[in-house]
Amino acid sequence: MSDMPGLNIIVAVAEGRRLYAALEAGMAAAALGRPVRIFLQGEAAALLRAPVSFGGDEARRAAGQPDLAWLIEEAAAMDVALFVCQSGMALVGMTATELVPHVRAAGLVSFLADVGAEDRLIVY
Repeated sequence: MSDMPGLNIIVAVAEGRRLYAALEAGMAAAALGRPVRIFLQGEAAALLRAPVSFGGDEARRAAGQPDLAWLIEEAAAMDVALFVCQSGMALVGMTATELVPHVRAAGLVSFLADVGAEDRLIVY
């Protein structure tokens, strides 16, 4: 792991554009060599239910930008760690078998316990 401070992002609202922005920020930090972790809290857990899509995908593809599903795959390939709230999964009626690949179920306490003293924490 890098000696650089990590970037920890919490997506607290179930909006595809927020997850998209969080992934972009995380991928940029990962490209700079920072360790990155993204946690989807509460109802935001539903954003990682396979197959992934959101209302802005069509407009993004039309503008030559990747859709949300591609961005999630690319983030995972860049070692951006993706976590989804266990309570949030229960709230939206999801099971772990419905998650996209490379996503782990976790609790907010365990996610925050792994935030280092020098790390950055952003909430979207």
